[in-house]
Amino acid sequence: MSDCLFCKIIAGEIPSSKVYEDELCYAFNDIAPQAPTHFLVIPKAHIGSAAEVCAENSAVVAHIFEVIAKVTKEMGIESYRIVSNIGEQAGQTVPHLHFHVLAGRDMTWPPG
Repeated sequence: MSDCLFCKIIAGEIPSSKVYEDELCYAFNDIAPQAPTHFLVIPKAHIGSAAEVCAENSAVVAHIFEVIAKVTKEMGIESYRIVSNIGEQAGQTVPHLHFHVLAGRDMTWPPG
């Protein structure tokens, strides 16, 4: 999707601080971190949000969770939060499926 911020990051049109990359997904540090460790993992294929996950694209979501487990283990992180916002009212600011991975501080509820 040509006007999508995250698609532009994947294409290398916008710089990012890469954490991980493979053929299906890309992970990068959040530009406004909410925890000492805060990175996002996104599918390379454009999916608007978790509300658009279906039988045809759900395998990439499973893969992303495998990647999160691998990357956090490699970083020595044992306790972390994964967040995906769906829709503007929930706080989704980029309409491309993404998972925030936050660690390094006590997590409270509501998040913040």
